[in-house]
Amino acid sequence: MTDDQGTQPPLIRVRGLQNRFGSLVVHDGLDLDIRHGEILGVVGGSGTGKSVLLRSIVGLMRPSAGRIEVFGKELQSLPDRERSRVERRFGVLFQGGALFTSLNLQENIALPLMEHAGLSRRDAEYLARIKLALAGLPGEAALKYPAELSGGMVKRAALARALALDPEVLFLDEPTAGLDPIGAAGFDRLIMTLRDALGLSVFLVTHDLDTLYTSCDRVAVLSQRRVLVADRLEVVENTADEWIRDYFHGPRGRAAREAADVLENR
Repeated sequence: MTDDQGTQPPLIRVRGLQNRFGSLVVHDGLDLDIRHGEILGVVGGSGTGKSVLLRSIVGLMRPSAGRIEVFGKELQSLPDRERSRVERRFGVLFQGGALFTSLNLQENIALPLMEHAGLSRRDAEYLARIKLALAGLPGEAALKYPAELSGGMVKRAALARALALDPEVLFLDEPTAGLDPIGAAGFDRLIMTLRDALGLSVFLVTHDLDTLYTSCDRVAVLSQRRVLVADRLEVVENTADEWIRDYFHGPRGRAAREAADVLENR
């Protein structure tokens, strides 16, 4: 992320967000900005509502209260047709990939291109192969079905589908969960490459400390129903909070920090 991007108006602005399920309040007065061109990592303990926050921003959940502004527009107040157009500027990778098991990869990626962009099947499948290549999959993977793929290939195929409509913001929910360390590191590098090449902004929910240290420009910590801190890692890891201390300064945090330092100094 370039230095001047932090001074631009936020791409997405969340203010006073409240999410409740009956008597359970997950978020209350949550504020967060997503900036142009950044990779924002979102972390927090179990039950802090990381995925709920993602789903609220992309329009899959209606918050109980608060305001979400996307590209300068309040998402919840838009007419359905305009809101749908705005939401098509998002790409979302869900935890399990959420691929259609009855379709091969080419068909999975072509489907939104036909439904939302009005492309013919031939043109959509041609573009689908390009998106699969962007996600780092070989050409022969296009005709494979999700059940025939490794976990890493499923993640990359789901990423290709998230990129299908050329989004401006990419939302990733635990993208490296279940991957081995080599596969996870490769996925992290891919996200950084795509961000730089395509000018994406990335909202990344993760538990992976290596991902935070190698690819995130800022990190937001969810705690006590809101964003406790959202800043550069060197600021976040020194915030006076018990969960942050245990998370970032335990053995795994130290190992991730040291590995990132080695990569940076190569």
